[in-house]
Amino acid sequence: MRKAWVRFAGCFLFLAAYGGIGVRPGDVARAQQAPEASRSIDDFSGTVDLGNGRRLFLECRGTGRPTVILESGLRTRGDNWSRADLLTHGGAAVLPEVAKFARVCTYDRPGTTLNPGEVSRSDPAPMPRTATNVVRDLHMLLRAAGVPGPYALVGHWFGGLFVRLYAATYPDEVSGLVLVDPLPEQIKPLFRPADWTTFVALNSGPLPGFENYAELEAIDFDSSFQQMERERDDPNNSSNNAPAKKIPVVILVRGLKVEMPASAPAKFGAILEPAWRKSEEQMAAVVPHVQWIIAKKSGHYIQWDEPEVVVEAIRKVVRLTSQ
Repeated sequence: MRKAWVRFAGCFLFLAAYGGIGVRPGDVARAQQAPEASRSIDDFSGTVDLGNGRRLFLECRGTGRPTVILESGLRTRGDNWSRADLLTHGGAAVLPEVAKFARVCTYDRPGTTLNPGEVSRSDPAPMPRTATNVVRDLHMLLRAAGVPGPYALVGHWFGGLFVRLYAATYPDEVSGLVLVDPLPEQIKPLFRPADWTTFVALNSGPLPGFENYAELEAIDFDSSFQQMERERDDPNNSSNNAPAKKIPVVILVRGLKVEMPASAPAKFGAILEPAWRKSEEQMAAVVPHVQWIIAKKSGHYIQWDEPEVVVEAIRKVVRLTSQ
């Protein structure tokens, strides 16, 4: 039951749909009391002061350049990349495997979750947020923690949009991208207005079991897409779309259909699936990439279903960047 809850808590379509799990009194408060940073030569795990009155939780392992940054999907904590108990078929999680050949870091965005009692270890922020808010936070975090660039950015789902916007905003800092079943901004026009409203509601609604978690992450889809579109389409922006610098980009897409919650409208999956697939193809047309990989045995969480595919994609980008 626990592993099923984890998948429901993180997966974009299940956030508003799954019920029956409660947060014990005090769980949220205890989980937010992240320990102060503990350091060793190679490893770091703890909170970092951004200098604006807020702290973000950061974990780094390994050595080498470029530094790999793992950006999680909507409402998902950073340790979804490092925990073997989340893997569908066993094996090794992404972060510890990448740490064998590169410096790799992940962090908690405000308001993210994993299991009941496992909420964000970072300080809360006003909600809803946009992709620009996320990019600014990450930039401040890397500078405050002294994490050296250049960065190979890895983003899952909404995290894919976040890292693309980071690359467009700070192109001189980014050496490569890995997009893991990403959410493209091109998806919205492929929906009818009513279906788009349904899609956003399934991803942005309240999360049963977290009624006491007022800081739960909420992202403004429309504003975030508009921010990405402006960076992508502005011909006068010298930092327009970092892939124009010919940095290596690997795009990973799931081979299996997205699972649908029982609360979704009948046949909504038949609307969502082709729209998402087509939007990924449209995104690939404007994000020059060195490889498009279909993870044949994976659903939306490729890093859980086939973590080795994600690791090899990161290894490829690191090698290309290091040449």
